[in-house]
Amino acid sequence: MSRKKGNAKKQTSGIKKIIIVLVLIIIVAGGILAYRFLKDKSETETIAEENNEQTAPVEEKKVQIYKGQDRPIAVMIDNHSDAWPQAGLQKAYMVYEIIVEGSETRLMALFKGADVEKIGPVRSARHYFIDYAMENDAIYTHFGQSPQAESDLKTYRINDINGIAEDGTTFWRVKDKAAPHNAVTNTKKLVESAKNKKYRVTSNEKSILNYSADEVDLEDAQSAISITIPHSPLQIVKYEYDEQAKVYKRFARNKEQKDWDSKQTVTTKNIIITYCDNYTLADSENKGRQGLKNIGTFDGYYITNGKAIKIKCTKEDRNKQTVYKDLQGNIINVNDGNTFVNICPINARVIIEGEEQE
Repeated sequence: MSRKKGNAKKQTSGIKKIIIVLVLIIIVAGGILAYRFLKDKSETETIAEENNEQTAPVEEKKVQIYKGQDRPIAVMIDNHSDAWPQAGLQKAYMVYEIIVEGSETRLMALFKGADVEKIGPVRSARHYFIDYAMENDAIYTHFGQSPQAESDLKTYRINDINGIAEDGTTFWRVKDKAAPHNAVTNTKKLVESAKNKKYRVTSNEKSILNYSADEVDLEDAQSAISITIPHSPLQIVKYEYDEQAKVYKRFARNKEQKDWDSKQTVTTKNIIITYCDNYTLADSENKGRQGLKNIGTFDGYYITNGKAIKIKCTKEDRNKQTVYKDLQGNIINVNDGNTFVNICPINARVIIEGEEQE
């Protein structure tokens, strides 16, 4: 009987040992499998990270001068010598210069999403400037208007802000200049006025110019270090290229054009010249006010980075955007930066001087 019990104990002990061995084998095997799984996972993640690093898209460059949904604001700027220096021109993304009466020119500065504390002196509207406000989908700002401008503002239902009709807070007169060359405003006040008038203050319209985030260096172009543009015998504009800053310094009537407050020289990245005839209007006031023959295709230049190319400037209607193309018929790419558009008479003797050749 005792022998049978002993055998039973031995068998039980043997089974226990086998079970223990099997459990140990399972544990070891499980550990090996777990190790391999974690190792493979780690290697897979490392490879994935490396692949992601290799295939991650390069951050796209974006245009800075014209962005966002803010509707542009166009402001008529006095360019009489008694109005100099002006405020705000450097912060405009685009400035148009066109002849007015008395052989003077007037400027229209365009702002988009900019916070500009002082703009001016602000002067009265002229009807052909309205064309360029319309093609930029801009709120048109002025201080008074000619009879032709007054009529066109109504005909085209222009969203305009007229300083004469404002409540005295949107515009104010400064003491360091004499009237009528001393009315100023700012972008904050203009946006507030636009909202009070229930004007649309956002815009989805595309820019007039085809801006490039990558630097545009004109090919097959002539050197353009100094540019002289005679709008009239009185108003002769000159641009001098600053090779280090890659911008053009602006001069008028042999004077460096400076900002009112900062005293810094006004500069521009891009210059567009359009040859477009003006003429004297026959009206009852006999003030010599001008008209502009700006519908059609006209010769011009695009100038940037010390080079110039000939272009064609086409405007099909007063409220249509001007299209700027090279002589091969391609829409020109324009550098990301501010632009002065000088619209001068067809017979203007524009002089473009390049680097001296050794």
